[in-house]
Amino acid sequence: MVSSSTVVVRVPATSANLGPGFDSLGLALTLYDEVEATVLDGPSDPVSGHAVEVRVEGEGEGELDTGEGHLIVRTMRAAFDRAGAPQPKGIRLRCRNRIPHARGLGSSSAAICAGLLAARALGAAELTDDDVFALATAIEGHPDNVAPCLSGGLTIAWTDLSGNPRKLKLSPHGGVRPVVCVPRTRLSTEEARGLLPKDVPHADAAANAGRAALLIAALTQRPESGLLFDATEDRLHQNYRAPAMPGTADLVKRLRVAGFPAVVSGAGPTVLVFGTADTHDLIASEVGSDWHIQPLDVDQSGASVQFPETR
Repeated sequence: MVSSSTVVVRVPATSANLGPGFDSLGLALTLYDEVEATVLDGPSDPVSGHAVEVRVEGEGEGELDTGEGHLIVRTMRAAFDRAGAPQPKGIRLRCRNRIPHARGLGSSSAAICAGLLAARALGAAELTDDDVFALATAIEGHPDNVAPCLSGGLTIAWTDLSGNPRKLKLSPHGGVRPVVCVPRTRLSTEEARGLLPKDVPHADAAANAGRAALLIAALTQRPESGLLFDATEDRLHQNYRAPAMPGTADLVKRLRVAGFPAVVSGAGPTVLVFGTADTHDLIASEVGSDWHIQPLDVDQSGASVQFPETR
C-alpha cells in the first residue's frame, strides 16, 4: 500500500516589461494553470516502478516531458534540496494548462512557482516566502514574471546591493483592462534576449526611466488612455527584438498609430493592450483574424495553494 499527500496549486499568467519596465515590471492576469501534485512513499506507478508520472491537459499536451525532465518536477526537486528535506520516492502531477507556451505570458514562471509552492506544501516547509521568490528567480533567470505570479497585482522587481531579488506589490486601478492578442507562432525567451545589445544610448535609458515612472502612476492612479499611451513607449528592447517577431512589431505599431497603449508582452510574441470595457471591438478591428484576442482582468491574489479536502 502506497501512502500519499496531495495539493492543488493555481498560478496566474503574467505579462512582464509592460513596455518601458524592462526586467522590472510585471502584471498578473486572470488566466490560470492548475497543478495537482502528489508525493508518495513509493513509486508513482507501483507496477512499473517509475518514480514520476506527469499528465498534461491543454497547453503543452503531447509536447512536454512527462518524467523527471518536466519543469515542475525539476523545480520540486530543487525545492526539497534547498529545504534540506528528503526527496519523495514518487511524484505524480496532473497539469491543466491554459497559459500559452512560448508566447510571452509567463508559462515557465507559472510552472516554476507551482512546483515550488507544491513542494513547500508537501515536505519543503522550511522554505520562507523570500526563499521561494529567490529560488524561483534563480531558476527562471530573472524576477519580472515570477514576482507577479507569486504576489498578484502589479509588481516592481529589483536586486538589492547584496544580490538578493526583491519585489513590491502595487494595486492597479480598477479601470485597468488588459487585452492580450496571442499569435499562433512561438518565440523562446532565450532567442528574444539574444537580440538585445550590450549597451544602449543614454538618451534611450533616460526616456525609459521617465516612462516607467509614468506607467506606475497611470496604472495605479490615472489609467486614462492618453497617459497610458505615453507611459508605454519603449526604447530599450522592443525594437531590437522586432526582427524575430515582425508580425508582433507590425501589430504594436498599427495599434499605437490607432491610439491604443500596446506593448510586447514579456519577450513576445503576444501583444498586450491596455483597453477599456468599450474598446474590445475597436482593438479587434485592428488585429485581424490571425490573432486570438482575449480580454482579461488583473489577478489580485497571485498563486494559491489548496488541499483537495478544502476545495
